[in-house]
Amino acid sequence: MTERQVERWWRLRRSQDKPSTLVKFCENAWKVTFYIVNFSFGVYILWDKEWLWDIDQCYVGYPHQGLTDDVWWYYMISSAFYWSLTISQFWDVRRKDFWQMFVHHIATIALLSFSWVCNLHRIGTLVLLLHDCADIFVEAVKAAKYASYQKLCDSLFLMLIVVWISTRVGIFPFYIIWSTLVRAPQLVPMFPAYYIFNSLLCLLLVLHVVWTTLILQIAYNAMKAGQMDGDVRSSTEVSDSPNHSNHSNNGSPTRRRNKKNT
Repeated sequence: MTERQVERWWRLRRSQDKPSTLVKFCENAWKVTFYIVNFSFGVYILWDKEWLWDIDQCYVGYPHQGLTDDVWWYYMISSAFYWSLTISQFWDVRRKDFWQMFVHHIATIALLSFSWVCNLHRIGTLVLLLHDCADIFVEAVKAAKYASYQKLCDSLFLMLIVVWISTRVGIFPFYIIWSTLVRAPQLVPMFPAYYIFNSLLCLLLVLHVVWTTLILQIAYNAMKAGQMDGDVRSSTEVSDSPNHSNHSNNGSPTRRRNKKNT
């Protein structure tokens, strides 16, 4: 085989490992469907719960707080979903924030487990509801981008920025974490698992700040380019990285020399 034939074969071989747009769209469409359903279910079951409107009720009467069937199902469904994400992440579309997402899923599962075992399910349901709200727009933006609906993608991205910053950087640290760090010690006696629980919440907050920086960078680049480009929260897949693109394009030294000679 000539050098050009080897290069052509190598490009075709790499393209076979790259996930198709349809595969990436189906993955995000499934996630956005789950988040919409789970968020709607969370709003439905928590609407008449007193701790949704008064967060201090998460600690009043602790640890002797009853558990209703709807909250049990909300916890089990959410836990099963995050377990599935943790396991399937190793063969799904691999993105640049693979390890950040892995840490996020592990921290979420640990939070669900600790809050369940320690009967802190009330504050746990609020954390779940808050996260599902923003994740709807995260996955919807990706799905719209893969489906080539650029105007819809841009509109969803603007909504994502508003919802993400207000929930993940606003309500989560200044309402949820403030409640667990300040109000909880005033209402209930402390125990070792409390510090683990708050450490995991702070870990999630650090990840939120990192992803907020990435989202704002994408927004800045979108303003310069005139449209939303890239993959929200992870910028792009590993298989779409610049190094991969440079190798797969017709930019090899041999080809440039041949073109110059011609």
